[in-house]
Amino acid sequence: MFTTRELQDEILRLKKENDICILAHAYQSQDILEVADYVGDSYGLSLEAAKAPQSTILMCGVRFMAETVKLLSPDKKTILSHPQAGCPMAEQIDLEMLRAMKEQYPDYTVVAYINTTSELKARCDVCVTSSSAVKIVKNIENKNILFIPDCNLGAWVAEQVPEKNIKLVHGGCPTHAKMTVRDVEAAKKLHPAAELLVHPECVPEVAKLADYIGSTTGIMDYARNSSASEFIIGTENSIVQHLQFECPDKRFYPLSKGCVCMNMKLTTLGEVYNCVRGIGGEEIVLSGEVMTKARKCIDMMLKLG
Repeated sequence: MFTTRELQDEILRLKKENDICILAHAYQSQDILEVADYVGDSYGLSLEAAKAPQSTILMCGVRFMAETVKLLSPDKKTILSHPQAGCPMAEQIDLEMLRAMKEQYPDYTVVAYINTTSELKARCDVCVTSSSAVKIVKNIENKNILFIPDCNLGAWVAEQVPEKNIKLVHGGCPTHAKMTVRDVEAAKKLHPAAELLVHPECVPEVAKLADYIGSTTGIMDYARNSSASEFIIGTENSIVQHLQFECPDKRFYPLSKGCVCMNMKLTTLGEVYNCVRGIGGEEIVLSGEVMTKARKCIDMMLKLG
């Protein structure tokens, strides 16, 4: 029987022994972040994986994130920490739906949020993250943009780039979409001095009430550097916990107690332990065609962003 600290120590020993780099998305629990080599947003983690000297990458996150790691590190073994850890947003559009949309909007540049499958990226023009989307859309020569799959992030981008003709589809993160104006009103009533920080995956009505809108990393950076002492966090609730550890002199409150990504919560410290032992997780394998075409989508993001 292990204590948390003992299990963490064993994971640290085994990852070194087995040449494993552990990536932890910021929505993972604090005990997992403490054994990770890198913590952050999905794309930033993929960049760190490409630079890491280890031969095996363990992604503690969801499937599309592990696929992105594999796209940027094709020669490394990539493991997803839990085989069932998917992303509802990434699964909302399939290839047939995308094909139909491209036929409907033939002269549009297809912009895929990074929260999409590698197969979908392989049939899009450029990929974006929540932090790079505005800049990249501005830099696309074509005025006509088809933005998939998150209509909330897409609406926020459209507001920042009014010169573009942006078509949206009805999709997005069900976890972020749960948060409502009523939640904002209730949180502000409880914590009137707190600043509201939200992710652009929130519905526009909530985003308009925010003091800051940004990616997960952006929210955390803002809270760290702000002179304010209280914050309402409008993204996955694990960020509240992480900020409490990082900034014990400040106060952090969840915008909604229901903002929990159950797919992220499938990965536990015990799952990480099994992965570094070689008996857990799932190796990510992508076809050569998908690897080549999806990588072009990401390379275009780097060129434009």
